[in-house]
Amino acid sequence: MKAVIIGAGLGGLLAGAKLAKAGYDVEIFERLPFIGGRFANLDYKGFKLSTGALHMIPHGSRGPLARLLHEVGANVDIENSNPMAVIRTEDGRDILFRDFRKILSLPERIKLAYLALVSKIFKPDDNISFSNWAMKYFDNEFLLKLADSFCGWALSLRAKDVPAGEMLEIIDNLYRYGGPGIPVGGCGAVTGSLADVISSNGGKINKKTCVDRIIIKEDRAKGIVAGGKTVESDIVISDIGHYETCRMYDCRDEKYLEKIKKTMPSRGIKICLSSDEPLIGHSGVFLTPSAQRINGINEVTNADPSLAPPGKHLVMSHQAVMSDDLEKEISIGLHDLEKLFPDKKYEVLLIQSYSKGWPVNRAASGSDIGNTTPVCNLYVVGDGAKGKGGIEVEGVALGVRNVMREMGIK
Repeated sequence: MKAVIIGAGLGGLLAGAKLAKAGYDVEIFERLPFIGGRFANLDYKGFKLSTGALHMIPHGSRGPLARLLHEVGANVDIENSNPMAVIRTEDGRDILFRDFRKILSLPERIKLAYLALVSKIFKPDDNISFSNWAMKYFDNEFLLKLADSFCGWALSLRAKDVPAGEMLEIIDNLYRYGGPGIPVGGCGAVTGSLADVISSNGGKINKKTCVDRIIIKEDRAKGIVAGGKTVESDIVISDIGHYETCRMYDCRDEKYLEKIKKTMPSRGIKICLSSDEPLIGHSGVFLTPSAQRINGINEVTNADPSLAPPGKHLVMSHQAVMSDDLEKEISIGLHDLEKLFPDKKYEVLLIQSYSKGWPVNRAASGSDIGNTTPVCNLYVVGDGAKGKGGIEVEGVALGVRNVMREMGIK
């Protein structure tokens, strides 16, 4: 059985590794000169920065991505973060994420425990946002800021942009799988190892090769045309999102097209810092609900010093984009960092923005429309078709798992 995959991002590589291990003849086509997409390393001034995602796996060695990597035999070490996360309070204190209930009143704690129990059975409708759902039960400004901080770090969205049902699935997964971890060697170590699995099982990755169109016959995917060459296949998997995928063939399914129109990308800004001394001092997430823009910060060298030159630390902040004025958004983010670390010395290495054709996610969490298409044997994976309740790359892994299930592969 021949499988063609469009795009060598994390989703395409995960799908390719899984299929190659299952005995498929796998061929991947990537338009860029490197693999990994927004989950690759970027060498800069001796630091291993990243092309997109932070060097962090949201559920560490216990989550969906780690499990899928283990299944395909990818040689990736993941250092689980300790602590999971720390919250900077409005009065400048740092408290462990698991202790945030201590800043709530007793009635609020009781209400939170009750809602946690009830929401496992009665999920709210996805037509209500997480912030609106929370405001029905809590009149606590800091809690809402914390929700914005978490959503901004994890999803590049504000709480008002995330459906309540999706957010509660994410919270359930946090308790199910646990907190984050750092892949040793960064994002590139993950995608590089997946490429090794594919090649060692007879698969092929073509870089700098654009796919021109998907071949459809009798409502079935039959292959692709790339660089003027026809490649026939039994399965086509796309890692470029539903919108770009349907542009590659004559899609006339109006309901499907309407669903695609309702999806929206998420946008973000990452600021990479270098420092001689630790800025946060741990490998977990540093959540900053009182900052104007910065949502969360990771100091990845506390888990993997090799991501920076000897004696240096690599710190990466992330913020959801709240306006179309990127220069203003960046300026506010830089000001936030000055206020968060007033007595620390650091250097701004690189500022990266993610939007339009290079977004954080092609489909923001909660707006995904699944992994199937109107065409038989044509599937979509990646950040444009994540699994429900999956934070970023964990959602990508869940989406690949969905496709394998559709194909009857365990």
